Amino acid sequence: MAATKPWLGVVVAVPTPFRADLSVDYDRLQEHVRWLADEGCQGVTPCGPMGEYRALSDGERADVVRATVEAAPAGCAVVPGVGGYGSRQARQWAEQARDAGARAVLAPPPVGYPAAAAEVVAHYREVAAVGLPVVVSHDPTESPVDLDPELLARIAETDGIVAVRETDVSRLHRVRELCPHLDLLVGADDALLELTVCGATGWIGHCANALPRLCLRLHRLCVARDLTAALPLYGQLYHLLSWDSQPEVVQAVKLAMGLAGRYGGPCRPPRGALSPETEAQLCRDMRRAMRAAAG
Repeated sequence: MAATKPWLGVVVAVPTPFRADLSVDYDRLQEHVRWLADEGCQGVTPCGPMGEYRALSDGERADVVRATVEAAPAGCAVVPGVGGYGSRQARQWAEQARDAGARAVLAPPPVGYPAAAAEVVAHYREVAAVGLPVVVSHDPTESPVDLDPELLARIAETDGIVAVRETDVSRLHRVRELCPHLDLLVGADDALLELTVCGATGWIGHCANALPRLCLRLHRLCVARDLTAALPLYGQLYHLLSWDSQPEVVQAVKLAMGLAGRYGGPCRPPRGALSPETEAQLCRDMRRAMRAAAG
């Protein structure tokens, strides 16, 4: 699967590990990438919102992509995020990803600017011109641009646009109707079952950073439409998966990693530590998920 379409399967949006002094820990990043591949994940996405890319310097961001590509073994694709204020920045990051050896890129619309439809189409033409396959990322928390199905259909006319990461189940059927050649990827952990049963063929997820084998098991059951087995497991994991829809998702994933015996570490400002109440709730949700893993 990864050899032909590297954006399919379970692709994990990885956090950027920081040391106590908030410098980037490239060794831990590479160890985490190798571990996810060993656990069976088909790919990783560095420098997306989970990777706190807007808190990285340009040099750090480029080094994170290079370190990730260097660490990823054969069969584990690297699909970096190329978010930027405009097409010039996004194209620059797509070129950097290509030169580093990435297999595809994950591209949101312009970040921080409510671009008009024609501007959004031009934005994606710039990114696609670099030559890597482009996965369009529809994430309302990252960009003010609404990639409705009609706008997505215009974007999809550009050669090199291969897939869309979608978070909204209600749009899935219209997207499939207007863009039948695009692969549909799950973009929200807490909509995994619904989106997959309705035709999504991949998952760019977050909770797999802490519990990859359990997430892979759930994904396989959803792909097989084995609802008898998938629904109970989904119910056990749902509270943990639902952190994907919270503003504190990065902190939550890093804490969940720590609870699973991995290194999560701190976040860079403006992200701070979770409140004691929020942390306690995350711990309860993680314990419930880990009981499912043990079972």
